Amino acid sequence: MATETSDKPALARRSFLRSAAFLATAAPIMTEASLAYAAQTPAPPSGMALHGQGPTAPPSSMVLINANENPLGPSKAACDAIARVAPLGGRYDLTGETELLTKTIAAQSGLKPEFIAVYAGSSEPLHYSVLAFTSPTKSFVTADPSYEAGMFAARTSQAKIIKTPLTSAFAHDVKAMVAADAQAGIIYICNPNNPTGTLTTKQDIVWALENKPAGSILLVDEAYIHLTDEPDTLDLVAQGKDLIVLRTFSKIYGMAGIRCGFAAGRPDLLAKLKPFGQNAMPITGSAAARASLEDPNLIPERRKIIGDTRRDTIAWLKSNGYKVIGDPQTNCFMIDTGRNGRAVMAAMKARNVMIGRTWPIWPNAVRISVGTPEEMAAFKVAFKAVMDGPPLAEADHVQLAQLDGYVAR
Repeated sequence: MATETSDKPALARRSFLRSAAFLATAAPIMTEASLAYAAQTPAPPSGMALHGQGPTAPPSSMVLINANENPLGPSKAACDAIARVAPLGGRYDLTGETELLTKTIAAQSGLKPEFIAVYAGSSEPLHYSVLAFTSPTKSFVTADPSYEAGMFAARTSQAKIIKTPLTSAFAHDVKAMVAADAQAGIIYICNPNNPTGTLTTKQDIVWALENKPAGSILLVDEAYIHLTDEPDTLDLVAQGKDLIVLRTFSKIYGMAGIRCGFAAGRPDLLAKLKPFGQNAMPITGSAAARASLEDPNLIPERRKIIGDTRRDTIAWLKSNGYKVIGDPQTNCFMIDTGRNGRAVMAAMKARNVMIGRTWPIWPNAVRISVGTPEEMAAFKVAFKAVMDGPPLAEADHVQLAQLDGYVAR
């Protein structure tokens, strides 16, 4: 009898690991790239765009302001770091680049290294967090509109998805989110929000943390936090609160194609992500990320460049009578076009400017990523031409509506 009892924990662990492995392979991990490029393909090959491969590469002359990328690319220090470690790329991180990065992140964030888990971007820990903390009895609560990747993961875990509208100021309505379900597994807060670029105050996030249902986790996605002056929430992680904070090097650091990010949380929370697996970190990503962190001028310089370009573009839009939603503070914003948003996307693409995307709750609104001043100048010309022209014919709307359903699934 004693033997049978002692075997039960091991059996339970093996059963959980098998279940985690099944969930991890049941659906692809959604990324900004896969969602952005799926939105440009009315009839994609089965599974192609959603697996992150995207459509045929756009012409080199195309202005790409559709995927919230940073056109400045990686910094010189990051490129130099990549060149330094690239010859060692035939081995699995013999030089300990990922460990050095973890220690650097921890030191700069006021955290112990065990509170940091480094990944190839923030998409993996977002996906795994949802799989770990939601289930058929533990829901996923999100704002509407907000970044959609967590909802795809919630469908994999068969969790109920609850969407709460943004406030009148286009912030997360934390009171509505907290009240949405007493059995919530995750309350997801993307701050600043993708797609609106708008802020939710730290005071509101703290309130949500203090008033959330017992047993739930706040998942705070800070992919765009460095593009604003808003205080982050890593101090709440240091205090051992019930939250996981996500960061990526794809935005202000310009490393979308190099891949690096991390999750910050209590070690016991991060441990729940491990059964879902993790790919080995590319040493180029780890080295470039550490070099970026060690450059004290990178964030303020890029925040100003991107902020100035955003403000100039929004001022132009408003002066021409176009409706920008809210008070965007990051590298993306939304325009209420007053017509079918998919049709606007198609017309802009025909003019060599790729924008995107729309959200079901706002079918007339399109998201614009902030590019270089030259790219935004091209956007202005194309957008005015599209908006001055007639709406697309109804037949075109039918094809675009099919895409709406594809991306929303």
